[in-house]
Parts: sequence; C-alpha cells; structure tokens
Amino acid sequence: MTKQEKRDFVVELTEQFKASPNFYIIDISGFSVEKAGKLRGKCFQKNLKIQMIKNSLIEKSLNEVEGHDFEPIKNALHYPSTVIFAGEDFNAPAKLIKEFRADGDLPALEAAYIEGMSFIGDKELDALTKLKSKNELLGDVIGLLQSPIKNVIGALTGQSSKLASLVQAIGEKKQ
Repeated sequence: MTKQEKRDFVVELTEQFKASPNFYIIDISGFSVEKAGKLRGKCFQKNLKIQMIKNSLIEKSLNEVEGHDFEPIKNALHYPSTVIFAGEDFNAPAKLIKEFRADGDLPALEAAYIEGMSFIGDKELDALTKLKSKNELLGDVIGLLQSPIKNVIGALTGQSSKLASLVQAIGEKKQ
C-alpha cells in the first residue's frame, strides 16, 4: 500500500467510524482461513461489516473522529485487529463472538465502543451481550408506563361491572 493509498484508506475508515460509532475490535489471529471466512459469512448474514485493519491505521482514523474519547480503545490495540461495525444492533457482534466461542477461545474481544462507552478486554463480552438497544429500552419504559394505566382501567372496568350488577339487583328488588 502506498502512502497515498494509506491516506485515502484512513479517510475512508474515519468516515466509517463517524457513520457507525458502535464497533468491536477483535483478535482472530489464530483463525484458519476457513474459520475466518465462516466469521465473515456470519457477519454478512447479520448485516455487520467486518474488516481486518492494521492497528496504526485504526489509531490514525480514530484520531480524526471528533467528539469521542477513543484513548482507551487505542490503548487496547495489541494484536492484528479485525473491526466489526455494529450499527444500531450493537450487541449482535457480541452474540456472534460468543457463538464462535463454542469451539475455542477465539475470537477474543480487544475492545468495543458502544454509545460513547468503551469496553476493554474479553471480560466485557458477557456485559455486551446483555446490553439493550435504545429501542428495547424505550419499549421497556413504555411498558412500565402503560402498566399503571392498565391497572386503573382494569379497576374502573371491574368497578363499573360491579356497579352495573348492583343497579340490576336494585332494579330487580323494586319489581
């Protein structure tokens, strides 16, 4: 890769980090070509973009993205890295990594950057699989807000049926 090609690649990668600030950096250095291809296929099925990138180019690109603190991420770059851009479904890569772990220790999580927070090291993988998206959290909040309203409506409906029964009983006694 020439210097100009590297500069162009850094510009392109910077735009990817800006467009998709949710990403994972993983280590697949022990993967066979077949296993790496399988991982790429799974990423493609889940609409995740995966790319092997030199750490120095990742660092240069992250330096160009304003408004984010990527220092913990840059400090976690130790191996030849593979980046998975997560988009809105930011726990999909974590679940995919766990799926691949069924028959080994790889891929290993070096770091992840999700919604402005850094997750460093493989120990964070379980937490990342349990993270809820904004839409899931909004659904939970709406459900919690609807619950008291449903209780009030249920109580009113129950009271109105009791009132109707009482009125009917009174009407029957008058006759």
